[in-house]
Amino acid sequence: MNRQDKIIEYFRYLKDVGENELPIPDMAESGRSSGNTSQSEYEKNKRLELSDYKSKSQRLNEIGNEIKNCQNCALHKSRNNTVQGMGNPDADIMFIGEAPGAEEDRLGLPFVGRAGKLLDKILVAAGLTRDDVFITNILKCRPPDNRDPMPAEQIKCMPFLIRQIEVIEPKIICCLGRISAQGILKTKIALGKLRGQVHSFRGIPLIATYHPAAILRNDNLKRPTWDDFQFMLKTLEKLKEKE
Repeated sequence: MNRQDKIIEYFRYLKDVGENELPIPDMAESGRSSGNTSQSEYEKNKRLELSDYKSKSQRLNEIGNEIKNCQNCALHKSRNNTVQGMGNPDADIMFIGEAPGAEEDRLGLPFVGRAGKLLDKILVAAGLTRDDVFITNILKCRPPDNRDPMPAEQIKCMPFLIRQIEVIEPKIICCLGRISAQGILKTKIALGKLRGQVHSFRGIPLIATYHPAAILRNDNLKRPTWDDFQFMLKTLEKLKEKE
């Protein structure tokens, strides 16, 4: 953790314990004294207001409100709900799919259809729950008939995703599916060749695996997907050991 991160964490601690102001000594006064400050002098010290500090949840909610009002592409015309994402704002692992499906569009939540139920099972098998991770998609609106997201749509939605990543600060990203992996890594390399490697996105380690929907269509993908999850967890463990 660098110095800036430590400062942010300290401010977060102060906010959590109900402290809204941070006393800052009067440098001019302290320069004329031997370093001992009386109570009256202390009360005159300048204070740094922390009232503008916002938790990760608040910042994610603000992004979510912007997503709800987004009309940057034509998908807003056919959507029922936007799908911001859900999970732990302090998650070590961030899962990113391609786009919401019919159930996600209906409920406004990510991965709640058949593919989402399979993802839940994989998470449990890996010793995780949705409360441990954060789950979202590149697109925040459902493409008609579940077609593949268009490149222009991904470009329009990418700033929202990047801001979510900046807020959550995951230790590792897991792309679910070809479109997610290729879109984020800006490559046309096949998913099969992207698997089993640690890539990087904005300085964050990233791995790629199959989308749960693909597993539902092809049972043979279960084993390699499980191998990818084990690879992800081992990579995460190594990252934590280096901290």
